[in-house]
Amino acid sequence: MASLSRFGAALRFIIVCALCGFASAAAAQNYPSHNIRIIVPFAAGGLNDTAARIIQPYLEKALKQSVVVENKPGASGILGATYTAKSPPDGYTLTMVASSHTVLPATTANLPYDAEKDFAPIILLGKNPLMFVVNANVPAKTIQEFVALAKSEPGKLNYATPGAATQTRLVAELWSLRAGIKMQHVPYTGGAPAILSVVAGQTQFTVLSPLVSGPQIAAGKVRALAVGSLTRDPQYPDVPTLAESGFPGFEAIQWVGLLAPAGTPKPIVDRINAEVNKALKDPAMIKQLAQQGMLPAGGTPESFRALIHTEVANWKEAAHAAGIKPE
Repeated sequence: MASLSRFGAALRFIIVCALCGFASAAAAQNYPSHNIRIIVPFAAGGLNDTAARIIQPYLEKALKQSVVVENKPGASGILGATYTAKSPPDGYTLTMVASSHTVLPATTANLPYDAEKDFAPIILLGKNPLMFVVNANVPAKTIQEFVALAKSEPGKLNYATPGAATQTRLVAELWSLRAGIKMQHVPYTGGAPAILSVVAGQTQFTVLSPLVSGPQIAAGKVRALAVGSLTRDPQYPDVPTLAESGFPGFEAIQWVGLLAPAGTPKPIVDRINAEVNKALKDPAMIKQLAQQGMLPAGGTPESFRALIHTEVANWKEAAHAAGIKPE
């Protein structure tokens, strides 16, 4: 009798799973039947918000439904991300996150969600490669020459960042760890004062977006030693990548991408992924992203998941090395 009871329970479980699968398939087949929301976890005007509004008309045309961009700022993006993580996994609530999504697990204690497990990655929309720059008077023309200089004067060189627990701080710390050098960290209150400190020679080195460092590079006040993307930036074709400069596989980028709540049916994720990949080939889309300093990315949900997984691990390693404790 016990074995029959176990058989009955197993059979019921199989039936329930099958019914759930049919329901999920039916929902995906009818998707979308009403408007879709893209939650932006920051205030209007930022890169996440701009990216969401760039992709909005393309998704509306492709999916034949209204796509509403909704800003839910607060707590460095945590409030909006939490809202999405706890939303029904039906494809009607998405979120446009930035690379800070993978930084928060390393710098923030007691996150109300798991940055990996509670989300279904859809697509990496765009990348903004970070620039490794030095003051124009620093006697190093390449990243390897700068490493040699730092090793010859351990602890004497300073590097600027937009803040103590920012992604650029973690990038600089992780790269320093891999390069085997030690520099003194000088935090500022944003990217603009950080780059100006390098221009003035108060600090010698920084890692920042080309949107911030580009004008100073063009003016000859700082020198770009390397770019953090795996391929050269078309805007700076003469600047080698870190991979070319002796750090194979090291990627230092800011990015934006679409996530959905974990459990969102794969056919829905794949549908949105396919439509965004198509949009990213549109010259008008490429131009709009370029105006924000972004290169179109694209790819599969799996490749985006792999990027998130790698970065979460990397930033935790960098935070530990720098003595940054989650707060």
